[in-house]
Amino acid sequence: MGGLSAAPPVPPPPSKEALGLPAPGAELPVVGQAAVPFAEIETLRAREFIPAAKETLSSLLAERAQGKVLRPTFNWAGRNSLFPLHWGLACCAIEFAAGFGARWDAERFGVVPRSSPRQCDLLIVNGTVTWKVAHKLIALYEQMPEPKWVIAMGNCATGGGPFRTAYSVVPGVDKLVPVDVYIAGCPPRPEAMLEGILRLEDLIRERGG
Repeated sequence: MGGLSAAPPVPPPPSKEALGLPAPGAELPVVGQAAVPFAEIETLRAREFIPAAKETLSSLLAERAQGKVLRPTFNWAGRNSLFPLHWGLACCAIEFAAGFGARWDAERFGVVPRSSPRQCDLLIVNGTVTWKVAHKLIALYEQMPEPKWVIAMGNCATGGGPFRTAYSVVPGVDKLVPVDVYIAGCPPRPEAMLEGILRLEDLIRERGG
């Protein structure tokens, strides 16, 4: 028994006054007035929070609508209503004209040639481009509104064709303007031109522009 020791005394529980509790029979404390009156909170909410939330929601809806509705709609309308510039350079221009005749009827794809570059979004370079006419081609391209695309039709427009070593011939229209689709042939048939236009429509769909 000598190795055993008494247990330490248990401290008494703290009083209610120490815990901040009201004494028995005392009235419960009442919460006083708010730091900011309720009317001022509502005024602040109506003046600042609600307009900011509306602006944020409107911008979010507009961005979603543009990405999900407007941009795909304009993309669909643009690629199915291409307006090529009505002009020609060499023998490929005959095939270009034949493609819009009664036999091939390119307009059934929504492709309608226009004579003003300000109303066109597609430049089909259909023939040999010389350095003498190069600045005219660039001027026509710059007058076309955005978005715009270029098709190099035939071997001459693609890389100079049989005249690529001539001093006066541009060895490819891509030296002057950006080209989206190349059509091989000397000259390519109207079916090849229609295939190139349909390929351009696929590119426009893939790019989303």
